Amino acid sequence: MSVELKQFEDKMKKTVENLASDYTTIRAGRANPHILDKITVDYYGTPSNLQSVANISVSEARTLLIQPWEPSLIKEIEKAILVSDIGLTPNNDGKVIRLSFPELTEERRKELVKDVKKKGEDSKVAIRNIRRDANDMAKKQQKANEISEDEQKDAETSIQKMTDEYVSKIDSMIDEKSKEIMTV
Repeated sequence: MSVELKQFEDKMKKTVENLASDYTTIRAGRANPHILDKITVDYYGTPSNLQSVANISVSEARTLLIQPWEPSLIKEIEKAILVSDIGLTPNNDGKVIRLSFPELTEERRKELVKDVKKKGEDSKVAIRNIRRDANDMAKKQQKANEISEDEQKDAETSIQKMTDEYVSKIDSMIDEKSKEIMTV
């Protein structure tokens, strides 16, 4: 069969990986260093990830400790956290920055669950778009007589199985993250 499905599976895999990475940045009330993954700091004129210029650790269940390699970076890191959309205010004592995660209210938890579901739905739409592209390619190959009608049907069946598999992975990710957020 000359229908190349690997490229479409790779795209589906990437969609699921992107969703997983998005989910790590959603805070569920506990201190999670991954919430800082997308924050960059100006390090001698070069935008650098926070992890590459500071040691980040969880000091208590609801507190992150950020210890820059160079004390001169404290102000830069503080500024980067303030302009980011994580919604936390850094406390700076001159040597380290503490990020305290407040207890989430019931209302805020529900908002976060809605956000989790929306991101999950967006990922499912992306998976379905990939399925459509794969099916279109199979139809084009069949029209151009590169593959037989049976091969086209087999390809579409494989594509549908792949789609179902990745959509169910996304569904379970949505459920897991929603449970994590709603657990007090």
